[in-house]
Amino acid sequence: MKRLPILIGILLTALACGGNGIPAPTVTPLSPLGAASTPQTESQPQPESAESPPTQAPVQSALQFPDPTQYEWKLVINGFTRPVDLQSAHDGSGRLFVIEKYGVIRLVKDWLPSPQPFLDISDRVNEGGNEMGLLGFAFHPDFEQNGYFYVNYTGAGGHTRISRFTANGDTADPNSEQVLMVIEQPYSNHNGGKVAFGPDGYLYLGLGDGGLAGDPHKHGQNTQSLLGKILRIDVNHGSPYSIPADNPFGNEVWAYGLRNPWRFSFDRLTGDLYIGDVGQGEWEEVDYLPIGSPSGANFGWSVMEGGHGYDGLFQEGMLLPVAEYSHSNPHSGCSVTGGYVYRGSMSEWNGIYLYGDYCTGTVWGLILSNGQWQTQVMFETGLSITSFGEDENGELYLVSDAGGIYNLTKK
Repeated sequence: MKRLPILIGILLTALACGGNGIPAPTVTPLSPLGAASTPQTESQPQPESAESPPTQAPVQSALQFPDPTQYEWKLVINGFTRPVDLQSAHDGSGRLFVIEKYGVIRLVKDWLPSPQPFLDISDRVNEGGNEMGLLGFAFHPDFEQNGYFYVNYTGAGGHTRISRFTANGDTADPNSEQVLMVIEQPYSNHNGGKVAFGPDGYLYLGLGDGGLAGDPHKHGQNTQSLLGKILRIDVNHGSPYSIPADNPFGNEVWAYGLRNPWRFSFDRLTGDLYIGDVGQGEWEEVDYLPIGSPSGANFGWSVMEGGHGYDGLFQEGMLLPVAEYSHSNPHSGCSVTGGYVYRGSMSEWNGIYLYGDYCTGTVWGLILSNGQWQTQVMFETGLSITSFGEDENGELYLVSDAGGIYNLTKK
């Protein structure tokens, strides 16, 4: 995450609005002069199998945005200390789990946080910098059987640790830690933090470019560096893991050219990947890969910032974002927070990807319809959005740095 002190001079222009006062959708993709991104196509719901994501029955995705004035982000839980992630174990229990950045995961049942932490590793988490701490976690697909879950945190020296813990019921043993990876961080910012299992059963990890500004060590385009990447590892084989045979560079790197992919997610119905990549000084971006895309995608940083040249010339094969926003736009801000594709009970929202901005609390919707991307401002929450969450029924939640958890619902 990039924080408020970086942002100067936003909120200068206005978005065009329709006659009903709802901001009109804009159509992307975005192309710098002379650049052509790989065409993006709509994915179809995938059959449920060992090689595809667990899904609900196929549903018709929305073809247009609903009227956002009929909906709200309703506060459902409050009182957390700098929460940065919300996850479900997808085990039928209905439990939710909330990360507090200083090193604790809290269990929520029936909208009530348990007084006893699910996991407390505050003794080993280093949150000395604003973008440091316990940053993300994911439950193993076979969590009900093995009790495994995986976390990303900054530890001694500010370096990233990817670790596995084991849970038993409503608590996890802090002494069960198995460290899978330690990745050296040259600076305290741009640590990434996302942890997620993909539809292929592999573990995906979001790593920032190492920090400072402008990627001074050029990690983003260096495929032998683990920074500025999405990594992909097989935690079911090897000790402590193995590298999938189709990873493109013979190491953990699966996709590259990212500045700080703080939050990404897989559509639970299609398996498509959406990435919110935090920009440098002007452009925030959302990147997209449909399921079945080859590994080795290059999202352009630091040659490109969003769909615009930054430090070099556009190169053939670089993928441009499917949505972006400028810091000089009043509905934007300074730091994109990637979200989820809605797949819950409100059919009018199904298939709409929701993402936000940490600084302004703006929430956008994004649809791929008839081969074109449309994005629209949906909510102005005024909240510092650190993350979004998805429960086992596909309902979406918004996580605020101030301590609240909000649920998208009808008014």
